[in-house]
Amino acid sequence: MLIQWYPGHMHKAGKEIREIMPQVDLIIEVLDARIPFSSQNPLLATLRGDKPCIKLLNKSDLADPDITRQWQDYLEREHNVKTLAITIEQADKIRQIPDLCHKMLPAKATGDRLMHTLIMGIPNVGKSTLINILAGRTIAKTGNEPAITKMLQRIAIGNNIILLDTPGMLWPNLDNKNSGYRLATTGAIKDTAINHEDVAAFAADYLLTHYGDYLKTRFQLEALPESEQMLLEIIGKQRGSLRTGGRVDMDKASKLLLSELRTGTLGRISLETPAMMEQELVELEIIRAEKAAQKNQRKQQWKTSR
Repeated sequence: MLIQWYPGHMHKAGKEIREIMPQVDLIIEVLDARIPFSSQNPLLATLRGDKPCIKLLNKSDLADPDITRQWQDYLEREHNVKTLAITIEQADKIRQIPDLCHKMLPAKATGDRLMHTLIMGIPNVGKSTLINILAGRTIAKTGNEPAITKMLQRIAIGNNIILLDTPGMLWPNLDNKNSGYRLATTGAIKDTAINHEDVAAFAADYLLTHYGDYLKTRFQLEALPESEQMLLEIIGKQRGSLRTGGRVDMDKASKLLLSELRTGTLGRISLETPAMMEQELVELEIIRAEKAAQKNQRKQQWKTSR
């Protein structure tokens, strides 16, 4: 399954970001700590240039703390990048972000010079709640559903900082199918746009491989099942998600597993590591090269047939 979910307002936001980038002094990117690679903004790498960037790993209370530290070390290898692992419950820690902005841009810390800071993040990553904490008032609409913010907003948060808030954006074309699955697993993509059984099977396979002890504890298993299908059937039977005739309702079982993963009920789980992403990027380059070769071959065949 290759998820395609790129509403029109996201295309418009991409255009607006390109237009305002020359005005931007610093970028704040809000990431999901469970999927720091898959939740990165697709435009940032090409548009940031040398501008300072703060990467906030939000929902860190849901992520594996050891892997979160790996990601912070990995991300800070990039020039002019600082990271901060946060949760929206840590209001005091979030209020320290303006000071970090000034430390990264000391030239803007004196006098009355305004710092224009672009804040970016995928849908449902907690960006709007974070903005409201920084502003000390309700500015941005919040909700558990993705895609709440739909237009560029300018927000003064004090300390001579102006936040330029953009709509949450996903990758316009998810070449890496694993990133698509991870986004769906964490709830960044609306549930109406995914197949729950397909996504839950991906999540179950990952959990069986990397977090088997969590599954044993949560679902009181003496041994791990041999497949993701068997795990979902066990969950369905335990929770009474049955159809007529005693068959497991796999859609309900899938929703149960995804819900418990998203809320942290299963435990603190990260769905990707820097090492995994390095390997997937290598594989992705091979796939892209093959696609380019196939496209060129079709083009040559079309020219020959004329």
